[in-house]
Amino acid sequence: MQNGYYQATGGMVTQFNKLDVITNNLANINTSGYKRDDVVIADFKRIFKETQDELPIENHTRDASRFVNTTIDGIPQVSQEYTDFSLGSLKATNNPLDLAMTREDAFYLVQTKDGEVRLTKDGNFQLDDEGYLVNKQGYKVLSSDYFNNPQNAGIRIPNGAVQISVDKNGSIEVDGAQNARLFVAQVDDIRALQKDGDNVYKIDDLTRIRDLENSNAIRQGFSQGSNVNPVTEMVGLIEANRMVEMYQKVMTAHMDDLNQEAINKLATVK
Repeated sequence: MQNGYYQATGGMVTQFNKLDVITNNLANINTSGYKRDDVVIADFKRIFKETQDELPIENHTRDASRFVNTTIDGIPQVSQEYTDFSLGSLKATNNPLDLAMTREDAFYLVQTKDGEVRLTKDGNFQLDDEGYLVNKQGYKVLSSDYFNNPQNAGIRIPNGAVQISVDKNGSIEVDGAQNARLFVAQVDDIRALQKDGDNVYKIDDLTRIRDLENSNAIRQGFSQGSNVNPVTEMVGLIEANRMVEMYQKVMTAHMDDLNQEAINKLATVK
């Protein structure tokens, strides 16, 4: 009896997690370069079977699993939350500082105001008061010189510049003169990236990043939209809400049965 209640509770929690992810996707449907998140839901037994060899102290974990399986076997769990890095659609803006990144495995490198290095897909840039190329949050966009000269890797456009040209590999010319080249970052394993707010990603070890000199990935004068499909997300939202309602009904039914059982036991007490 209690197992069914626990399973329903676990199921409802996982659906709430899924709702959080879907809601965040929908909130960023118009965010340039945003990549949607998704979750994979599995039951506890499947998760344990897939990961038990990675757990420490084998004998102890197996004993623990036997106990857990007898109490919460089948409880749904979020086994994986991941980011979908597929490309969004391109929109022409004719703004020379809008630079769409057209490779799934490539990112711009930016530096936060605290000096931390982050990666981003959002190429809608602008110039700050000092002429540096920055993103919407004011983070400096970094050049290909970052690893050689990290303190001076910002890209500065001279005051009064008339024409800014950026080729497909990120080379920047200002009024016909070479200025810099964008750092086009590729990570050895894209799954190592973690979202860090402000439409940027962090990675624990910068040595896992390399600069693509011939990326053939940048389109000047274009903005890349998010890859959120509103229809897909709304269908997922409706399904998750229905699952929550179902689990609530199951929990209520089990509670009613438990209460009735308790009443019956009390009635037999002398």
